[in-house]
Amino acid sequence: MASRSSHPALSHADGVANSWADFLQLVGRVLIAILFLTAGWGKFGNPAGTLAYFTNLKIPSPQIWVSVIPAVEIVIGIALVLGLATRYAAAICFLFVLVATAIAHRYWEYPAAQQTAQYVNFTKNLAIMGGVLYVFVFGAGAFSLDAKLAKKRR
Repeated sequence: MASRSSHPALSHADGVANSWADFLQLVGRVLIAILFLTAGWGKFGNPAGTLAYFTNLKIPSPQIWVSVIPAVEIVIGIALVLGLATRYAAAICFLFVLVATAIAHRYWEYPAAQQTAQYVNFTKNLAIMGGVLYVFVFGAGAFSLDAKLAKKRR
C-alpha cells in the first residue's frame, strides 16, 4: 500500500520506503516484539515481584495473572518476530496494551512526583498501540512465516 508524497521534492522517501518495505516491516515487528519478550521474561524471572506489583495495582486474583500475563507477552513477541498469525497477534497486542494502560498507567492517580514517569508510560503505550495498528493493517510483509505459508497454499 504505497502512498505518494504531497510534493515531488518529498518523493525520495517514497522510493526508499517502497524499496525497503519488507525489511522495514520485519525491523518494526522485531522492535515491538523486544518490548514484549523482555517484559514477559522479566515477569517470569521475578514471580514474587510480579505478584507484588499486580497486587498493588489491585488486579483481581493476581496469583493467576502472574503466569498468564507473561505468557501472553511472550507469545505476542514470538508471533511478531516470526510474522506468524501477525494480524491476530497485532490485534491481541493492541487489546493487551489498552487494558494494561487502563490498569497500570492512570498517571492522574499517582502522586505528583510519579505523574511524569507514568504519563511517559501512558503515552509510550499509545505509541505501541499505534505501531501495532500499522502491523494489523499492513501485515507482516514478505519476511514472515505468514508470507511463506500463503505461498504454500497457492
